[in-house]
Amino acid sequence: MAKQQAAQQVADHFTELYGSAPEGVWAAPGRVNLIGEHTDYNDGFVMPFALPHRATAAVSRRTDGVVRLHSADIDSGVTELRLDSLAPGTDSTWTAYPAGVLWALREAGHTVTGADIHLSSTVPTGAGLSSSAAIEVVTALALNDLYGLAVPGSRLARLCQRAENIYVGAPTGIMDQTASACCEPGHALFLDTRDLSQQQIPFDLAAAGLRLLVVDTQVTHAHSGGEYGKRRAGCEKAASLLGVHALRDIPHPDLTPALSRLAEKARRTGTADAEELVRLVRHVVTENHRVERTVSLLRSGDPRAIGPILTEGHASLRDDFRVSCPELDLTVDTALTAGALGARMTGGGFGGSAIVLTAEPDVPLITKAVEEAFTTAGHKPPRVFEAVPSAGARRLN
Repeated sequence: MAKQQAAQQVADHFTELYGSAPEGVWAAPGRVNLIGEHTDYNDGFVMPFALPHRATAAVSRRTDGVVRLHSADIDSGVTELRLDSLAPGTDSTWTAYPAGVLWALREAGHTVTGADIHLSSTVPTGAGLSSSAAIEVVTALALNDLYGLAVPGSRLARLCQRAENIYVGAPTGIMDQTASACCEPGHALFLDTRDLSQQQIPFDLAAAGLRLLVVDTQVTHAHSGGEYGKRRAGCEKAASLLGVHALRDIPHPDLTPALSRLAEKARRTGTADAEELVRLVRHVVTENHRVERTVSLLRSGDPRAIGPILTEGHASLRDDFRVSCPELDLTVDTALTAGALGARMTGGGFGGSAIVLTAEPDVPLITKAVEEAFTTAGHKPPRVFEAVPSAGARRLN
């Protein structure tokens, strides 16, 4: 009922803004990545699931080549753009995300003649929970339905990724958009980012007496920042030196000899950042292996056993990939000390959120411990909530 009311509020606001009722209302969720970080742009494995937090869009078609955009969450009024003037790098505001989707659809040859769009989102921004992907996917799904484009969810995700990579200028992988478009309730999505093959893995923590908490550190990150791009460029450089298409092509059993070959090749070619490249490769290869181990344990009905794998992943992201921050490390260390089964940062890093796997009775204790640790350290209070595997993008009415 609450979701229906929220959808109706978005529709009503659209009517107030544009003078007529929308043709429909759509929703697309944010996501939490259970395991598999910084592997998606290396053709690797990831395992996200959708959150109940979502972006909602009320949309109607236009025939005059104009798109009008409004956000209930940003007090900037209605932005009007012409479709024929949309171009990468021309917009540094929030409107680049939905506008980029229209640009990507048209660049792909799809007939879209304009739209009125009103957006509202409950996905925390800058928290590593894919708030931007939710906006992109809900926009793409609405236009796909209204214009009868018949583009499948996995292809819509690719177009949304293109919008973020080229139009917005953020070098993200395919995971976020695919999770928002394709996840199912009660499941985590085991995604091979090379061929986009998907497997829905049952993920019912409540049945096992477990909970997964999200701790939003309130430290804002931005994928379009330079450090994220440096990591991606480093991975591509390492793959080139190793003579593989992507780091995905290095099997876990071959990691040690591969690192030796990389160090030797870097020495012979005078590569200055050899040590950094070794760390990047080690993280990606071991992280792909962690995803496979997690899938195996969940299939065997042992979700409790994934806790240490999550913690291993955080250590790798902190020490090898170097994308953590003091607030994320404090969250993980405090949760583990308070009895959590496992914890790690989630998302691109440099801020954002951590996830904590715990037995249900320990939720209040761990939440209190993390909040007190932030207070003692002088950090802004974190936001803590339970992550429940939820539905992917869909039409609401």
